Amino acid sequence: MTTFPKYIPQSDPPRPPWETLPTMYDLPSDNPEEPGLPDDFHFLQPLLLYLTFQPINWNPELVYSAADLNLYYDVQHPLWYKRPDWFGVVGVKKLYNGEDLRLSYVTWQEPANPFVVVELLSPKTEAEDLGTSEKVEDKPPSKWEVYEQILRIPYYIVFSRYTNELQAFQLIGGHYEPMNFTQGRILIPELRLSLGVWQGTFRDIERLWLRWFTLEGELIPEPTEEVAAANERAIIAEQKAEKLAERLRQLGVNPDEL
Repeated sequence: MTTFPKYIPQSDPPRPPWETLPTMYDLPSDNPEEPGLPDDFHFLQPLLLYLTFQPINWNPELVYSAADLNLYYDVQHPLWYKRPDWFGVVGVKKLYNGEDLRLSYVTWQEPANPFVVVELLSPKTEAEDLGTSEKVEDKPPSKWEVYEQILRIPYYIVFSRYTNELQAFQLIGGHYEPMNFTQGRILIPELRLSLGVWQGTFRDIERLWLRWFTLEGELIPEPTEEVAAANERAIIAEQKAEKLAERLRQLGVNPDEL
């Protein structure tokens, strides 16, 4: 049975609505029948992962990633799906059959299963994401079961924006085992990448973000960072050229005539 927040009785004179009506925390964005639908963080964090997922040793044309896309996983139950917050695949073209944007990711029609999945914890999804939810007969398996036992995804990452805790699991011997961190990052040598928590600004929002690094720990820039870095290099080059020109003038040489 659905319960609704109780309203605070109005006083005389009436109190303003921001004191009496439900707040953002009382009225979350989640659909009660499908918890985990995007809020601001569930939009921005997967976007940052998408923009920085650049496996060094793979042809960019054969690297695919998606956020909040239906992932169909069981040919015996073709309507069953999970919707990862973000997943990455290698060896797969960006367009389905090289022709069309995907409406979903149907594993029995694709050349490869996801190689890494990231789930962003929320109170409503934590039990399923971490594999602690109770199994229900005649119901689809949990995300943990699908990723570990059916799709056998090599790397499963879980991040909480509430605690900033990062957990990582690697498929070893058919089961997920917790991964150790190296200098605060998760190493994925098959992709020449690592994943870690970064304090910085993305889309004008300063906070801790989950993002991709090289295996050695260098940030993989997203497009706006690349533009900013290029502009900074151009300014530095211009400043050096101006200093050189001034030095030549001091020596009696007109740089404009060179």
